[in-house]
Amino acid sequence: MPYTPILATLGYVLSPDGTHVLMVHRIARADDQQLGKYNGLGGKLEPHEDVAAGMRRELHEEAGLEATAMRLRGTISWPGFGKHGEDWFGFVFVIDAFTGEPPARNAEGTLSWVPRDRLLELPMWEGDRHFLPLVFDDDPRPFHGVMPYDGGRPVSWTVSR
Repeated sequence: MPYTPILATLGYVLSPDGTHVLMVHRIARADDQQLGKYNGLGGKLEPHEDVAAGMRRELHEEAGLEATAMRLRGTISWPGFGKHGEDWFGFVFVIDAFTGEPPARNAEGTLSWVPRDRLLELPMWEGDRHFLPLVFDDDPRPFHGVMPYDGGRPVSWTVSR
């Protein structure tokens, strides 16, 4: 059976000095699968766009920002991740430069600049703790991970570069 995941982007916007990351605290909707968690920005790709265009669109929609420099840091396959067990496949970016000023909140929750060295202290998806260090490490090679989910929790993590 072919693997037909939902394709998505996930972006981490760095502050101009590189010490902070723009995160959304998902507190706006009671029915949000990610309620109470912090996350990067992003979302589902649309049929007519490539992954870079999708990332740029999501940044604009969620934070009013225009990316002027971004890097694909890796990909992650999340079998079983969705609310109803759907498979997801994400393209993970770091946004190194942008124009615009993010609002205090968006439709998902509040936006805030979090110190990079404190990201892992935030409430987030359990699985994010596995790949976030790879997003911000000094290795220039992209990472490619697989993180199967069952019952809303990751059951394993494999990664290669």
